[in-house]
Amino acid sequence: MTEKMSIGVMTSGGDAQGMNAAVRSVVATALSRDIEVFAIYEGYQGMVEGGDLIRPLNANAIGGILQRAGTILGTARSKKFHLREGLLAAARNLITRGIDRLVIIGGDGSLAGANEFREEWPSLVNELKECGEIDESLASQYPALMVVGLVGSIDNDMFGTDMTIGADSALHRITEAVDAISSTAASHQRSFVVEVMGRNCGYLALMAAIACAADWVMIPEHPPLVEDWEARMCELLEAGRNAGRRDSIVIVAEGARDKDGNHISADYVKKVLEDRLQQDTRVTILGHVQRGGTPSAFDRLMSSFLGFHAVEALQNAHPEDEPVVIGIRENRVTRSPLMESVHQTRAVAKTIKSGDYDQAMNMRGGSFREAFASFRTLVRTRPRAHESDMARIAILNAGSPAPGMNTAVRAATRLALDQGYEVLGIKNGFRGLVQNQIEPLGWMDVAGWAAIGGSELGTVRRTLSQADLYAIARNLENHNIKGLLMVGGWDGYLAAHRLLTQRENFPSFRMPIICLPASIDNNLPGSELSVGVDTALNTVVSALDKIKQSAVATQRVFVVEVMGSCGYLALMCGVASGAERVYLPEEPLTLRDLEADVEALKTRFRQGKRLGLLIRNENTKPVFDTHFLASLFRAESQDLFEVREAILGHIQQGDNPTPFDRIQATRMAGRCVQFLIEKITQSSDDSAMIGLCNGHLTLHDLHEFPRMVETGVRRPREQHWMASRPIARVLAQLHPLAS
Repeated sequence: MTEKMSIGVMTSGGDAQGMNAAVRSVVATALSRDIEVFAIYEGYQGMVEGGDLIRPLNANAIGGILQRAGTILGTARSKKFHLREGLLAAARNLITRGIDRLVIIGGDGSLAGANEFREEWPSLVNELKECGEIDESLASQYPALMVVGLVGSIDNDMFGTDMTIGADSALHRITEAVDAISSTAASHQRSFVVEVMGRNCGYLALMAAIACAADWVMIPEHPPLVEDWEARMCELLEAGRNAGRRDSIVIVAEGARDKDGNHISADYVKKVLEDRLQQDTRVTILGHVQRGGTPSAFDRLMSSFLGFHAVEALQNAHPEDEPVVIGIRENRVTRSPLMESVHQTRAVAKTIKSGDYDQAMNMRGGSFREAFASFRTLVRTRPRAHESDMARIAILNAGSPAPGMNTAVRAATRLALDQGYEVLGIKNGFRGLVQNQIEPLGWMDVAGWAAIGGSELGTVRRTLSQADLYAIARNLENHNIKGLLMVGGWDGYLAAHRLLTQRENFPSFRMPIICLPASIDNNLPGSELSVGVDTALNTVVSALDKIKQSAVATQRVFVVEVMGSCGYLALMCGVASGAERVYLPEEPLTLRDLEADVEALKTRFRQGKRLGLLIRNENTKPVFDTHFLASLFRAESQDLFEVREAILGHIQQGDNPTPFDRIQATRMAGRCVQFLIEKITQSSDDSAMIGLCNGHLTLHDLHEFPRMVETGVRRPREQHWMASRPIARVLAQLHPLAS
């Protein structure tokens, strides 16, 4: 083995937003471990051609790439790489630079190609030795090629990971486009057919349809199974217009087909709508727009974490090890056998081609099937008819507003109505429940809510008094409410738990209650992610990108304050924006720490640094507030840099929900309704908090709320995200500030 380890990193196949973040993370992690990193430009073509297409990377080479789409390394197809001559050239180029470990960022074809290269490696080394291109000593140092794959694909079609690099950003582009199209469609009472990518995978189409409240979706895994599917589609769209909708949106995956395997094009759907409904219909093919634009916060974060673990895997790899894919499974970074992932990915495409669509849906997994079933309910123009109305379920928002609250209320309302339950909307949270601001919610009352930020029901913080409890008990009884869904944050959880503790005094509180976490603070027990936090992350990261552009032009340091009872938002924004330093309430901060940060900044600016970004959580040690930090750095700058402070404030609660928040809100709302119906049917008053834990929706007993939190600081006792702190420190070592 070589004395100093060297790693090659390359991107291959179609570009995907987040590839640059992955490259940056690989370089930062490797340099922190004294591992040399070589960039292989232009994919396998660069590996074959060598020369200046394979060169070392340092920290300066990856500055400013975190927020850039595409790939700075480039990507290209290479016919030579499939020939023996090309493989020999690629092996020679790697060996002469001391590279025997590769990080490949690409799709299934790129990863399969890397494995074939790995399998041929011993024979290639032997042939190079026999030809005299390398000597015996050099050949003995490189007995094997070790490979780790990161999946870069906007289609999200690869096994071995729940999300692929670029898929979330592509979904952002689609959602933004469809939201915009919906506005103009409604203005003119038009129908739009939107084609999105996905040759063998309907993920983008299905999730975009849920996020944008589309009226119809076509995906490869589940074609329309009736003979005259066109008539069924037209019937549903016409019913929507009759119910008051001014527009119709149909989303078609590029690989959509009918039950006989015939391709269904967007143009064909347009013709059907025009011929059968005489509707003014337009087609929008988003194409490569889906690959472009700034990567989302999620793609930056995920790619950064995956790059760290890729280097760790290669550092500990042995020549006999099989190659692995580093991915996200159940919200945790995992390793999966590379070729098993490739084979299973290709098996889905074969299953679809064979017409076994039930099996294809099963292979996509339970969450995919659940999402498709929910969509089919949500797109109805009216709930299914039931012989008699069942019990009443009430929904309210409480605590601070969070993007996605409206999405959750819409989904819960329609899913409950479809099961025959009456739904009541409580205005202005628990204050509205005290003041009897309770109104029925109908199917069309929540139309259009999926994409709207804020809270249409209204949300108010309120600490419940004894008099409030009497009023709530009376109103619950008068309206005959048998189940309560609270969508909100910390204050909503406190109030819901208070109702549980008062059941002996107020019999009307003896009903099932469930809390759905919606808070940009991400500080609620029983859930690793709250609805709204993804939107807040993207809002903050977008603002930080703009701040960085201002700073680099003027040689400034910005101290930026973000919200949060816990440090989640600050830490993740720090990783996603490339901040040098993040100040968290969970960690002690001393004057000595600040002195070290000042000296480090001064040193870097003397060396040519042009910007500095420091992020402070609003609840970090109060004496060291944002104004104090900015004043301190300004006073000690010695005219090397200017200092500005930015307090982002309530813009973090604004904006329309991101696709992730819309999808999770819909998913959680479905499970909450299922829980309430089950408990009402059983005459049970069990109550719960729903949350996303290890990638699964999990229920926790609401009675456990006090035990699971630190009330004084308004955050859970267990904060899973703190496990990411060491990775954040490594990535911040691109700069010398202690983080």
